[in-house]
Amino acid sequence: MNKNTIQGQIIRPFSPAIGKYKLPDQTVNLINQHVDEILKDQNKIEELYNGDNLAGEIKYEVKIEKKFLDKYLYEIFKSYVFNYVKSAMSKEFKNFEIKSCWAVCQYENDYNPVHWHTGNISAVTYTKVPKDFGTSYKKTNLNGNISFIHGTTQLTAASNYNINPKVGDLYIFPSYLMHTVYPFFSTEERRSVSFNAFLDQETVNL
Repeated sequence: MNKNTIQGQIIRPFSPAIGKYKLPDQTVNLINQHVDEILKDQNKIEELYNGDNLAGEIKYEVKIEKKFLDKYLYEIFKSYVFNYVKSAMSKEFKNFEIKSCWAVCQYENDYNPVHWHTGNISAVTYTKVPKDFGTSYKKTNLNGNISFIHGTTQLTAASNYNINPKVGDLYIFPSYLMHTVYPFFSTEERRSVSFNAFLDQETVNL
C-alpha cells in the first residue's frame, strides 16, 4: 500500500477540550476598575473575601459583586461558553448559571496548588500580568504559568499543558480538569478572574 494514499481521522475521545479566547480590552479594563475599587476598601475586602472557599495560598481572593457580574460580564461569558460548548461538544445549552465568580490577585511567592472546581464549566481570564515573572535556577521555567493536568503521559498523549498567561486571554475548560498555578518572582501583580458555571442536564449528559 502506498503511504500517500492512506486517509484517516485523528480521534481524541479521552482529551478534555480547553477553549482559548480573547476578551475585549474594554471588558478587561472594566474588570480591573471593579477589582481596584474593592481593594481600596478594607470593608469590601472583608465582605467579599473568598479565600476560605479556594485552594490558593494567596492573600487577595475576592468575589466579583453580583450586580457587576450581571450587568457587565454575564452575557459576555455566556457567549464565549456557548461557542466553547458548541465547538467542543456539538451541543447548544438551554440554561447557563454562573454559580461563583472571583478575582485572584497574586503576588510574589503566591501560588495555587493542584485543584479542580465545582460546576460543569469553569474559566479563567487574565487582566493583569507582570512584564517578567522572574528567573530562578533555570532560564526556561514555569514561573507564573497555569498548568492543566489530566491522566498520565503516554505515547501521543501529554499529561499536562502549560500556559504563559497574557492580558485578555480567556480559557474555558471542564470543571473537573485539574490545574495549578506556579509562584513567580516579581513586584508586579498577576490578576485573574475565574468563574464556575452550571449547564442544563441535557447538555452535560453524554
